[in-house]
Amino acid sequence: MNILRLDASMRRQGSVTRALAGKVVGRLGEAGAVQVVHRDLADGLPAIDEAWIGANFTAPEERSAAQRAALGLSDRLVAELKAADVLVIGLPVYNFGMPAALKAWIDQIARARVTFRYTENGPKGLLEGKRAIVVMASGGVEAGSPADFATPYLRHALAFVGITEVEIISAGGQSLRADAVETAEAEIAALAA
Repeated sequence: MNILRLDASMRRQGSVTRALAGKVVGRLGEAGAVQVVHRDLADGLPAIDEAWIGANFTAPEERSAAQRAALGLSDRLVAELKAADVLVIGLPVYNFGMPAALKAWIDQIARARVTFRYTENGPKGLLEGKRAIVVMASGGVEAGSPADFATPYLRHALAFVGITEVEIISAGGQSLRADAVETAEAEIAALAA
């Protein structure tokens, strides 16, 4: 099983999502051999810009060397995602939404004709058959609450590229309930590997 693990917490020490994402990977590894690619988004990703957009909308065979270079990181991120059977995302909620680095990752991998295409019936994701496990944590926002803008957005963005099997494990509302992390750990223990 190939796992792509994305950590979006800017906290390298003491991060609930990093700890729980590690437990998810460990649980999945109980089923047999796993190959893990770890992408730490705290290292930062560049925002897409005009050069990126121009390169992306140029046919691959017509791209200049500069345009190919502009898409180089995006191509590597897409290749990581395409190679994965399971995507494990550590999603801290900052100010009701996802960290900017995770949004930058989505911008880099959502590519027309590469991870989705437009059809007469609307967009169609090209990365079907993958599973995503999202570990969400926050101090005051519960997953699925009216203030949770992060998990619905991420679920929609993943479905847009074809990843519709999305499980949300929530350690949300830690300031509101003392058992938030323990509840998430119990969900991880019960995951089908």
